[in-house]
Amino acid sequence: MTDLKRFHSVRLEADRCRGCTNCLKRCPTEAIRIRAGRARIIDERCIDCGECIRVCDYHAKVAQTDPLSAISKFKYKIALPAPSLYGQFKNLTNISQIILGLKQMGFDDVFEVARGADIVTRAIREKLRKKNLPTPLISAACPAIVRLIQVRFPELIDHIVDVKQPMEVAAIIAKRQFAKENNVDQKDIGCFFITPCAAKVTAVHNGSGEEASAVDGAISILEIYGLLSSHTRNRLVDDALVQATSYGISWANSGGESMAVSPDNCMAVDGIENVIRVLEEVENDNLSDVIFLECAACHGGCVGGPLTFENGYIAKNTIRKLASLISGDHPDRKVDVSFLTKYPIMCEGTLLPNEAMKLDEDITGALVKMEKIEHIIMRLPGYDCGACGSPTCKAFAEDIVLGYCKETDCVHKLKQQLKIMAQKMVDMSQNTRE
Repeated sequence: MTDLKRFHSVRLEADRCRGCTNCLKRCPTEAIRIRAGRARIIDERCIDCGECIRVCDYHAKVAQTDPLSAISKFKYKIALPAPSLYGQFKNLTNISQIILGLKQMGFDDVFEVARGADIVTRAIREKLRKKNLPTPLISAACPAIVRLIQVRFPELIDHIVDVKQPMEVAAIIAKRQFAKENNVDQKDIGCFFITPCAAKVTAVHNGSGEEASAVDGAISILEIYGLLSSHTRNRLVDDALVQATSYGISWANSGGESMAVSPDNCMAVDGIENVIRVLEEVENDNLSDVIFLECAACHGGCVGGPLTFENGYIAKNTIRKLASLISGDHPDRKVDVSFLTKYPIMCEGTLLPNEAMKLDEDITGALVKMEKIEHIIMRLPGYDCGACGSPTCKAFAEDIVLGYCKETDCVHKLKQQLKIMAQKMVDMSQNTRE
């Protein structure tokens, strides 16, 4: 179940696992099984959405992120704060307090990812001017959703917008500008994203396409919250430090991106279960009238990420208030169109389907296995209880055909067999007496 070529931020702490089925039932790609009383993550299917981290009562699922000390590997360090970081401090009066606080923590410069979001907004809006685009065009901002589409909805890959994520755009521009202004080599500059989720950590270390990330590390909001909080209490304010628009900052909340990109004909959906239902509608061609679709794996958007500190609803309101204090200029006016050609902000790699759910490389073999699966499903009770260690009866049937388990691992089937055996023993004893 492990492929060493893949990096996953979501990791299992096996000694903490109690074999409950919370994560099993909530995984959107059926990437978890319970075997020998412990959870197992199928590496090829995992999209690092962090849903298992959120629902595990025993904290057996964790996100592997870079420690703050990782910045010492570089001569020059640049912080890339996610817009959702601003929502973690409900008493914050100005975003510049975060920027100054990060510099006091040891970063040489700060480049707002919200500013990267402004540039991406402009790029997507320019793209929407083209004809014959697939509709709806799906945002690529949430890497968990991109991976979800690769695994479960591969036919929708061409709907994903081919503009890099805001953190990537921010890293590219930050390095070039810092190197030019300070006359230093870009190789000596490290850009570190302050992340609210595990999916973006995976995107940094193992992107979905063929391109290497411009980001050098991802530090969780939880990792730096305490230290950064102590550096924001001086309440120093410098409005000149804030370069992002209110639109870019609002990307932290669900609906922020879509309202910036295509306010008249867009849809925003958050929570991975809801996203799956909407993508099914797109797959069935029931949403072709929508121009742009924003999808976020976490409820509320990035403010609801599993690596955040503040309650998502409180953070969402804080973002809203902070955005209202910023200039209302739209990125169309704030971002010069030259940025779109000056920097490599368009994706160059190719997104490919993740074939982890294929039953067989050979189509004939796959059809034979599908037939076997159907026959097994007909014999199963259909309770989807998870007691067998698979999320559903259908998944259990697939696991049997693939050789991962046997039919008697179903407790209901085992109970039936034991009942039949008990009756046979009774019959045998009666026949013996006669």
